[in-house]
Amino acid sequence: MIYLGDHYLIKNAHIPLSLIENSALISQTSEGLCRVDLEIVQGQINAIIPANATSLESPGIDLKGGIIFPGFIDLHTHLDKGHIWERSPNLEGTFDNALIAVGKDAQLNWNAEDIYRRFEFGLKCSYAHGTTAIRTHLDSFGKQADVSFEVFKTLQNKWQNKIILQAVSLVPLDYFLTPEGIVLADKVAEYGAVLGGVAYTNPDLELQLKRVFDLAKERNLDLDFHVDENGDPNSICLQKVAETAIKYKFKNKIICGHCCSLAVQSPAVANQTINLVKEAGIAIVSLPMCNLYLQDRKPNQTPYWRGLTKIHELKNQGIPVTFASDNCRDPFYGFGDHDGLEVFREAVKIGHLDTPYDNWCSSVTKTAADLMGLSQLGRIKVGVSADLIVFKARYFSELLSRPQSDRLVLRQGKPIDTTLPDYSELDDLVLVQK
Repeated sequence: MIYLGDHYLIKNAHIPLSLIENSALISQTSEGLCRVDLEIVQGQINAIIPANATSLESPGIDLKGGIIFPGFIDLHTHLDKGHIWERSPNLEGTFDNALIAVGKDAQLNWNAEDIYRRFEFGLKCSYAHGTTAIRTHLDSFGKQADVSFEVFKTLQNKWQNKIILQAVSLVPLDYFLTPEGIVLADKVAEYGAVLGGVAYTNPDLELQLKRVFDLAKERNLDLDFHVDENGDPNSICLQKVAETAIKYKFKNKIICGHCCSLAVQSPAVANQTINLVKEAGIAIVSLPMCNLYLQDRKPNQTPYWRGLTKIHELKNQGIPVTFASDNCRDPFYGFGDHDGLEVFREAVKIGHLDTPYDNWCSSVTKTAADLMGLSQLGRIKVGVSADLIVFKARYFSELLSRPQSDRLVLRQGKPIDTTLPDYSELDDLVLVQK
């Protein structure tokens, strides 16, 4: 598609009904796809019209049923860790070894330039694939927080017209019981970020959660936790977070990521937790690729379970469920390319989201945008910027069977260069000299 000017039509597009807002349209397929024409004026969506029902005589292109998504929203990433696999591989593939490898890499290499270049490499990939907003967790121990948050702020400003960036602090929750933890909470507030950390099962967990909730309340901060990233049925941190939120009547947003152990708990325990999560108003972000990679990994043994939380059970209770990239080419996940379509495609296959597709495509677009407070992103409606991803694929089976490397990405109605950055850009940082 070439740029057709400030006023044109995209004709005969298939768009998931769940992503179209404020419209009386109905779907024409069993997969919930609507056949529509989009009128683009001055970079915005001006009209959403049933296909071939308009008499407008504007320049246009016929997609012949090609699918359109709004820009992807990547709700849980680790851009400060990304693309260090070559210099710090996780040859055992385990969670514990990933922690060790990242810790050593950070100690040796994580200065401002190193983080900046790897972080921006991830942004370049995300932008080329069609992502419009990203939330990234930042390792925040001591002086590392100063370096990482400053790099984040610099790139947030530099990329503000391309990708909206949000940051979340990342430390074990016991860190907030120390004076340094209070300093970190102040820094999070200063940078307009989200207060976050990793919850582990331990005798002091309730005290740690109380402190984190108090710090967030005092500073009017949202919360974003890593919880239960393991296959231990006795790991009930998600339940404890929900109980704390209810007890202290926390009103701001809470997101919990991973929640893997929920899938291996008894139905009674899992259902109790799900009910508490619903009452507390907590949203869930599942990281299907990273959890599939790490969970249930044992030497010379085929993994038995997929590492996925109870996404269907959570969603069936009206709890917001999203999917995100998580780690990318680092010790926690040796693959990935910051591509929202890859995340959705793998989530569909791993989590059986195709029976039926329902509104699951909102999990990497609209629902994630709402959780980030971005009500104008991740959806297709009149009056919003025409930040769109145009695929030749006409149905979900076609969309999810190929990488869609020939996708067209529009920003404010104009095609962008979707050339991905070359890995060699980081060679001087990540290639180990032998």
